[in-house]
Amino acid sequence: MATILNIETATTNCSVSIGVNGNVVSLLEENTPNYSHSEQLHVFISKVLKKASLRFNDLDAIAVSKGPGSYTGLRIGVSAAKGLCFSLDLPLIVVATLESMANQLKVAENAVIIPLLDARRMEVYSCVFNYKLEEIRKTKAEVIDENSFSDYLGNKKIFLIGSGAEKCKDVLKNPKFVFQDQLIPSANEMTLLSFQKFEASDFEDVAYFEPFYLKDFVLQQKKKA
Repeated sequence: MATILNIETATTNCSVSIGVNGNVVSLLEENTPNYSHSEQLHVFISKVLKKASLRFNDLDAIAVSKGPGSYTGLRIGVSAAKGLCFSLDLPLIVVATLESMANQLKVAENAVIIPLLDARRMEVYSCVFNYKLEEIRKTKAEVIDENSFSDYLGNKKIFLIGSGAEKCKDVLKNPKFVFQDQLIPSANEMTLLSFQKFEASDFEDVAYFEPFYLKDFVLQQKKKA
């Protein structure tokens, strides 16, 4: 049996789950524009363990969302995961943020899923998956224009999901585009993916792993109330 703590802090959603053999047994998350991760993350970790009637010593691995996403959010999540791995002598698992987002959807054959996270101006972080949730184009940062994702117009539907989908609505007018900008990365979908990596012994070097920032750091200030 594999009991894994999953940490997702790549965006405004502070999300933590406990998975047992790939099934979610405890989940706690809060999506706020003020990036509450530094205040909430360790509280959430304690609460999901308590809800699952588990202790830290019951864990078999720690999983964290690796990015891309918020520089500060990723640093907080990865630092917490590394600290737990070192102190508990547990393996570190990393899950691609956009992959876990894609796993929120099940689509018909001959459709594609494009998770997008908002970057700066008209730029997004994006990756492309087929209906089997297989990656068919690697993650990159790109500026959205009227020709974006035109390579996939041969498919029945193109699902654009995540915060970056909002800025695509006024630019991409083909009816094949389906926008679901309300979807956010969550530790809920990380649970099965981290278990699959655990089964394959796909672990990271705790000392040397760094988040997948994709772009240089730009200071983000908290929004005023």
